[in-house]
Amino acid sequence: MRKLTYLIACSIDGFIGDPDGDASYMYPYVVGEFAEYLRAEHPDTNPSSVRRLIGTDGLPNKDYDTIIQGRASYDIALKEGVTSPFAHLREYVASRTLKESPDPHVEIISDDLIGKVRELKAEDGGLGIYLCGGSVVAGELIDEIDELIIKTYPVVQGSGMPMFGSGFALSEFTLDEVRGFDNGVVVRKYSRKR
Repeated sequence: MRKLTYLIACSIDGFIGDPDGDASYMYPYVVGEFAEYLRAEHPDTNPSSVRRLIGTDGLPNKDYDTIIQGRASYDIALKEGVTSPFAHLREYVASRTLKESPDPHVEIISDDLIGKVRELKAEDGGLGIYLCGGSVVAGELIDEIDELIIKTYPVVQGSGMPMFGSGFALSEFTLDEVRGFDNGVVVRKYSRKR
């Protein structure tokens, strides 16, 4: 069974972006020791354009061969004219409003997201599935998430887009690893408690 990993950046108070989902304030923290950690430990989670910039585009995928993201996350690339932002992965976009994919490499999941994720998790293969975001998709898939990797940036927002856009329900995870960086970023890794 393949794992679904929600790897996400957030503020200290658990927001992944401002009320509209903009998280560009986090970009200045991706430098130095932390940037090298991301390059070495999570190269698959970089968009293809970033992989070209940092010299990892020719490397085989390390942890993931598939990405699932929500429409709002996908729209960030579309606004830049990029229709396949993660060309090194199989790309799925969960959207009830985007009826046709603008790219043959990107498949739209318009209904039964949970069923599609279960189908992907049941596939043979050693690599996992990267859940990129956003909040609503993560909320809908909370029971399917096997692993959380949370990059916490040293800022407090006060309000914004939550990590999980869902109603109240407890889901337990076990802390596996904590790593701090010289720029104040902390990365925590959790496994689903089953």
